Amino acid sequence: MMSLRLTPPLSLLFLLMVSGVVVSQDWGVYYTQSSICALKGSTVIMGCRYTYPAGYSVNKAFWSRELVTDKEPPDLTSDPKYRGRVQYLGDKRRDCSLRLSDVREQDQGKYYFRFITTFAEGKYQGQDGVNLSVTELQVEMIPDSVVEGAEVTLTCKTTCSLTVTPTFTWYKNGIRSSSASSFNPLRLPSVSQRDAGSYSCSVQGQSYRSPAVTLDVQYPPKRVSVSIRPSGEIVEGSSVTLSCSSDAKPPVQTYTWYKGTSSIRTGQTYTISSISSEDSGEYTCQAENKHGVQSSTAASLNVLYPPKRVSVSIGPSGEIVEGSSVTLSCSSDANPPVQTYTWYKGTSSVRTGQTYTISSISSEDSGEYKCKVRHRYGEKYSDGATLNVLYPPKSVSVSISPSGEIVEGRSVTLTCSSDANPVEYNWFKGTLFKSKEKTYTINKISSEDSGDYKCKSSNQYGEKYSDGATLNVLYPPKNVSVSISHSGEIVEGSSVTLTCSSDANPPVQTYTWYKVNESSPVGSGHNYSFTLRFNSSRWFYCVAQNKYGNQTAAAVPLTLKGGTSVVLYVVLGVMVGCGCLFAIIGVLHMRRKKRGGSAEDAKSSQENIYSSENLSAATNNPRPDPDLFSQDDVQYASIQHQSDPRRAESSPLQTADSGAAEEVQYATVQHQHDRGVEKTLKDDDQYANVRFNRTGAAYRSAAPAFEDLSVIYSS
Repeated sequence: MMSLRLTPPLSLLFLLMVSGVVVSQDWGVYYTQSSICALKGSTVIMGCRYTYPAGYSVNKAFWSRELVTDKEPPDLTSDPKYRGRVQYLGDKRRDCSLRLSDVREQDQGKYYFRFITTFAEGKYQGQDGVNLSVTELQVEMIPDSVVEGAEVTLTCKTTCSLTVTPTFTWYKNGIRSSSASSFNPLRLPSVSQRDAGSYSCSVQGQSYRSPAVTLDVQYPPKRVSVSIRPSGEIVEGSSVTLSCSSDAKPPVQTYTWYKGTSSIRTGQTYTISSISSEDSGEYTCQAENKHGVQSSTAASLNVLYPPKRVSVSIGPSGEIVEGSSVTLSCSSDANPPVQTYTWYKGTSSVRTGQTYTISSISSEDSGEYKCKVRHRYGEKYSDGATLNVLYPPKSVSVSISPSGEIVEGRSVTLTCSSDANPVEYNWFKGTLFKSKEKTYTINKISSEDSGDYKCKSSNQYGEKYSDGATLNVLYPPKNVSVSISHSGEIVEGSSVTLTCSSDANPPVQTYTWYKVNESSPVGSGHNYSFTLRFNSSRWFYCVAQNKYGNQTAAAVPLTLKGGTSVVLYVVLGVMVGCGCLFAIIGVLHMRRKKRGGSAEDAKSSQENIYSSENLSAATNNPRPDPDLFSQDDVQYASIQHQSDPRRAESSPLQTADSGAAEEVQYATVQHQHDRGVEKTLKDDDQYANVRFNRTGAAYRSAAPAFEDLSVIYSS
């Protein structure tokens, strides 16, 4: 390769000449340079000097591309390809220089100078000629792929070596670079993105520039950012798209989305179709290419939503005692934050604000409280929070059910009502404890249940009694009895007063007096007075009645003081009766052993043998059975053994309960008579009192007996 050298001064063109075709040594053509490297588009001067012998004169001098001997070569100036581009700078004496402008690639090759003198044999052409090489400027970049921070070398090169080292000019993106205009090669020690661009070079003084070479600086992702669409407020339920953008060469290969520190998605965009409050948070995008990774700054998704998870807390926790201070606090999850808090007790609004403080709480503050929260996207109620205020009993009362009259035998319920929290109940009748329940039920109430009842309400904070509630049990007459009011012995003509006594509520309204075996009453009133006659009936009873029923008293006998004959008859009657009784018992006993009768037959026989009639038994009928004292030929014997002589002075009437120390034996002998004839107790019935002084007897009582008298009567 030959270096291109710019045109030298004309005085230098004639320094050398090559030898011509003339044998004489005075003939010659001398080229300044045998080869020239010309830049495409530039102007080149081929320096030349020639000589010829004296006496000759040059007739024609020209340059040609051909070296010929048999004919004249063509003149370069007449070639159309060079028209306007070549200029002969020499003369016809010694200078033969040539200027070639706008050098083109097809101009490359050999150039020869030839001159012709006035003599026919005087022609000469320089054989060596000038070899013209045409070159372009090329920018070489090493390395061809550059990563930010690496070193790059740019070299402006030609295909042939320029004769004279030129001064280069560098251009970046078509603009001359003043800082690196004369450096070749051009070194960029640490390239950055701002160094990227198209680079070209030129030789100073020449307009021709090399083709541009692009410096493509590659770099990892930078300026990574996230954009949110749509812009503005993000309301729960709407659709939101996050887009990631970055500056990177080569372009980003992978986008990764993070919520906080958790990877959630890949791709340049991330769409949430129906956004919820749980999607609120900070999102980052990580961009990656082959040169590195870069993350964006966090983009916050602030999802707006109506209140949710509304709750009420009570402070302090634990038991709430009347008089203490209590604060209710309302909390909720809402965005934007709740603007209005409203407190409700039941359905009534009681306060606004996030907290509700009751400084000195009372039992009236007990109940269920709710908090309603509200902002422009909606409202919501909390669940109910119950304030259970503890306090000592107050306002204790008793109610009775059913209301109205309380009749014996019915069911009655007492209910205790107390304003207390907590509460424990205790029932008392008078001072006697009855129950620990709120209600006290008497299923079949009786007169013994009458009285004052109280309920005690208590807890750990105090106790209180109710006022007394009276149970007034209403019942028909009971325990009706007749008593005899008379001093001394009862003899004919004595004045006797009978008194009827009973237990009843309300008190007995009517007392009615009867003689035994007489249907018509003989008197009324609490007392019945009369004069006793010998031939009159001596058995009396009364009937007591109120609006709930009646009861008949046991009949009482009136015994007259009698003679010895009467006693004798009675004793004989008793002896006969006892003999008959023992005979019957013996016969039956023999038959029983013989026949081997069943236990039930034996019992039936005994029941047929032994019978007793209790004339003083009480009934609920207003009248006793008319046959009560009119059995067929019934013989009665009452034998009383007296173990204590002092008992003989007791009352002539003794009930079954008062004869616990006495044994009464009954014998009944029944004679068959015409049953059409009703036998009644007559005035001439004989009574006998037989008294035995015995000890150690076993006493059995099944009917009323006289306390001091053993009565034997028969008819």
